[in-house]
Amino acid sequence: MRILLTGTGGQVGGALQPLLARLGTIIAPNLNEFDLSKPDRLVGALDTFQPDLIINPAAYTAVDRAEDERELAFRINAAGPEVIAKWAAKRRVPLVHFSTDYVFDGSGKAPWREDSPTGPLSVYGASKLAGDTAICAAGGPHLIARTSWVYAAKGANFLRTIARHAAERKELRIVADQIGAPTTARTIANAIADIVLPNLSNLNELFARKGGVVNLVCTGETSWHGFASAIVAGLRSRGLRLEVESVIPIATADFPTKAIRPGNSRLDLSRLKKQFGVTTPNWQDALSVELDDFVALQEKAARAEPARQLQQRAYS
Repeated sequence: MRILLTGTGGQVGGALQPLLARLGTIIAPNLNEFDLSKPDRLVGALDTFQPDLIINPAAYTAVDRAEDERELAFRINAAGPEVIAKWAAKRRVPLVHFSTDYVFDGSGKAPWREDSPTGPLSVYGASKLAGDTAICAAGGPHLIARTSWVYAAKGANFLRTIARHAAERKELRIVADQIGAPTTARTIANAIADIVLPNLSNLNELFARKGGVVNLVCTGETSWHGFASAIVAGLRSRGLRLEVESVIPIATADFPTKAIRPGNSRLDLSRLKKQFGVTTPNWQDALSVELDDFVALQEKAARAEPARQLQQRAYS
């Protein structure tokens, strides 16, 4: 089997690659080979790759910058996926794509279902929704996994930002009135693997019967403040020396951003369990695993630093 996996330099793509590697040939193109911002070049690349399965975690995710880069965000998040979906539909190649809680307006307190009315508040959310719509309209076998608050031990994300600030600052001020489920890239990758791996011989049929959109996040809920507090406590319990003394809850209004964030990012997981038999860990347990990895990476970097400095002196 030939599997086209985009975004392997990112969090979800990076987590998926080792899980899928045993299935066959992983096609993991670089940006020069497969650039979603250049939709007119994608068909030629797809014709060359000839994948049997396409998994597309690649996306434009700079939420605030998207307000000033609308055209680019829509090319990457909507036009590119539309080309992929149409190519895949013509050849009956199953497609797995990833979406976001930002397609909703964030009102109320009830978890959003897959069929809840959408109403994105930002360019980023609108561009992702346009991609979802285009994929569904293409009519091919597909699964769109809707995620939220994605992070990992590696990469640029909330966990690593909080860890850095906690090591440098006495006080952190974190938004406490936006509610969702922090979700590790590992959780997303494991869930997709649990859906895809047992059904490789009948993915088209499976997606035709159960595909469309499915919410895929960790269970439970918290605020960004609750998430930050758990990160700080977890790092401290693992022996990291931190400067931070207090994590202060603030309102969204006290931390203005260019793009509006949804206040309610809760996602209903009933369909994931009922249709696919997949359950996800609660966000605290998933965070614990990621913190273990983060600390291990920090310790590895610290051990390597003296050797790096010695090498620099040798060549200076």
